[in-house]
Amino acid sequence: MTLVEHDESVRAGAEWATSLYHIAAEQFERTADVLALDPDTRARLLEPRRTLTVNFPVRMDDGSVRSFTGYRVQHTLHMGPTKGGMRYAPAVSMGECAALAMWMTWKCALLELPYGGAKGGVRCSPKEMSVDEVERMTRRYAAELIPIIGPERDIPAPDMATGEREMAWFMDTYSQQVGYAVPEIVTGKPPVLGGTEARRPATGLGVVYVIEGALERLGWPVREQRFAVQGFGNVGRIAARELYDIGARVVALADASGGVSDPGGLDVPALEAWVDEHGGIEGFGGGEPLGRSDVLEVECDVLIPAALEQQITADNADRLRCRLVVEAANGPTTPEAEALLAARGIRVLPDVLANAGGVCVSYFEWVQDIQRYSWDHIELQERLRRQLRAALAKVWDTAERLDVSWRTAALSVAVTRVAEAARLRGVYP
Repeated sequence: MTLVEHDESVRAGAEWATSLYHIAAEQFERTADVLALDPDTRARLLEPRRTLTVNFPVRMDDGSVRSFTGYRVQHTLHMGPTKGGMRYAPAVSMGECAALAMWMTWKCALLELPYGGAKGGVRCSPKEMSVDEVERMTRRYAAELIPIIGPERDIPAPDMATGEREMAWFMDTYSQQVGYAVPEIVTGKPPVLGGTEARRPATGLGVVYVIEGALERLGWPVREQRFAVQGFGNVGRIAARELYDIGARVVALADASGGVSDPGGLDVPALEAWVDEHGGIEGFGGGEPLGRSDVLEVECDVLIPAALEQQITADNADRLRCRLVVEAANGPTTPEAEALLAARGIRVLPDVLANAGGVCVSYFEWVQDIQRYSWDHIELQERLRRQLRAALAKVWDTAERLDVSWRTAALSVAVTRVAEAARLRGVYP
């Protein structure tokens, strides 16, 4: 077989054609049908505008050299610079990044942030690496991305297994390359380097703000509802603690180590103290032990998947015992599962709305860094609440007007905005 013959057997877009990307694409196509979007606009918005794959060496602590693969995917350039997290995990792939970048586009458009979506990361096992190895990998990854990133081009942020520490290294590496401090190159930095205290809890707080707004409209008093949360990382932990503090019953929690449930309500502060001391929920004696996936099937009113993608599937959707799913994670519900839930009368608040708090406060941080002026913590939280409530109102009204699900309504608002920007900018040349 010649090289040309081999190339002809590879379908265009096959590089990112993973199951997660197929979910994102299917959601877009369904929304495009509702909006009667023309074929040209569909073609411009469906696939990523730019992808970069890098392979780079890192010197390990034992003196050996290991090669790592990293990605950065920019979904659309119509709206301004691109924005999105960078994650470290063994399963990071171009397809995963392409799906997450598309969702980030819709998330930013829904909140009327001046960004296109992006996502990136390095395929690695960070828990098996020393701090020095993670730092060397982060700095080399940052250096490899310099041709396509910048405070007015693409602004990374924390994601899975990355946080303030990695953002500080990333910012410093970029700043060393250009010769001066550029705090606005990333968000989610330590406050002393231009970050904001409000960024740490932003996604989890945003989940709760959206829940409060939705339950008000449904006529369900928050304090009378039972909540189950899958995931006890930055998002799930903040959401669970905030719900506990406002008087709601958190009846089940789980992380990668295991879970725990109590129909009368868990003592979330005590559980936090246990996790801080022991590294995971497993072994906590304040309730009945659960498997980490069993938390999805606990009887509750509101289920909050705040862990990984594709957790609610056709295999377990019929076993969920909740009235509402709030997607604090990205892509936790497959289309097949969502259809089964809808048939049972279980509604889904989609990820592009429910977990948009992180990118919203990242936008505030970016603006502060550019202006060299900061707002206080309380003002940022109030700005976040107002912005998410406004987005919820648009989704609610669109769902009623078009008679569609909340997900399709949220995507309709977002896709309409991005499609209009693409139309006005035209096709170059």
